[in-house]
Amino acid sequence: MLLPSLRFVVSCGCRNAGRSFNQSQRTPLRQWVLKRWQTTSTLTAEAGTVKATSTVPNAATNRIVGRWLVGCSGLVLGAVVLGGVTRLTESGLSMVDWHLVKEMKPPQSQEEWEAEFAKYQQFPEFKIMNHDMTLTEFKFIFYMEWGHRMWGRLVGLAYILPTMYFWRKGYFTRSMKGRVLGLCGFVFFQGLLGWYMVKSGLEEKPESHDIPRVSQYRLASHLGSALVLYCASLWTGLTLMLSPNQLRETRRLTQLRRFAKGTGGLVFLTALSGAFVAGLDAGLVYNSFPKMGDRWIPDDLLAFSPNIKNVFENPTTVQFDHRILAMSSLAAITGLFFYSRRVHLPRRAKIAISCLTAMAYTQVALGISTLLLYVPTPLAATHQSGSVALLTLAIWVLAELRRVAK
Repeated sequence: MLLPSLRFVVSCGCRNAGRSFNQSQRTPLRQWVLKRWQTTSTLTAEAGTVKATSTVPNAATNRIVGRWLVGCSGLVLGAVVLGGVTRLTESGLSMVDWHLVKEMKPPQSQEEWEAEFAKYQQFPEFKIMNHDMTLTEFKFIFYMEWGHRMWGRLVGLAYILPTMYFWRKGYFTRSMKGRVLGLCGFVFFQGLLGWYMVKSGLEEKPESHDIPRVSQYRLASHLGSALVLYCASLWTGLTLMLSPNQLRETRRLTQLRRFAKGTGGLVFLTALSGAFVAGLDAGLVYNSFPKMGDRWIPDDLLAFSPNIKNVFENPTTVQFDHRILAMSSLAAITGLFFYSRRVHLPRRAKIAISCLTAMAYTQVALGISTLLLYVPTPLAATHQSGSVALLTLAIWVLAELRRVAK
């Protein structure tokens, strides 16, 4: 009896001692420490969740980058339009030097203006074409060219400075970093190409008795590179801003995409051919439509030898080619419009194609009017701007029809 009783007493004492020990450990200090540990663990877990959901880049940052690129493309569009007006007013050769920073400040005093005018008088354009120009007239063409160059510098800053900011904030994916670096490099290349073009109009050409003008090849290269920069910026911006349409993949949709790509390429080629028209003043050769003079095909279409030179150096052939490309673009866009009605498309895509079609007919009307009225500067500038507007709408159509990556 004694041994079992002793065992019962010891076991009860141990249980009571353990219970007393646990109760003694639940002091206010221990409870506060436990509460702080639980709170810290919860906050750490929540912070990890927030960090996981706020990683960049994301949809919000993509929209920001998209708006920036579309805005940059708008500045490039302004540069193209201003460059066209500069060409139409024959102002491009008024600044005979190229300095990245020094020329940002135009002449201020009378002495500075006279010194700048004296430099201009040493070059062929003044000697052959503008030998009776006054200082007031020179100031007009100088400010036209100066404004074009300053706009180009604004475009450069609009690309480079936000690129540095977005890069630091982590808004770019790996592939986007390569794209924006390419765009920034292309802006710098575009500036150098512009000066290379101007230099061709400042060179002495004793064997030529024609009025001084820049090389049509360099002019086309300068315009072409600007259009490539514009298209690349606009396309990238739109694909980041616009959510892709959920299109049901069908054979007709695939054919429509191919048709739209070919039409966009034709619109680009037509706009580029306009640079050769401007460079050779080919719009002043035959000012009639639809015939050129009294013929459908003029006699001097292949006047140069070898024949390939006519495509780029014969004003008659250059105008003829531009007409053919323009009417081909109109026919292609019209065909795209009617074919798109056979494909089930979302409303936004249909609006884009309709706008493209309306702009195509407007652009052709502007071109014919410019030709018949002997290329008045305001109408010609509107026609040149219309070519970029048409290209813009073609890119919008392609963005709406793009295939969604799976």
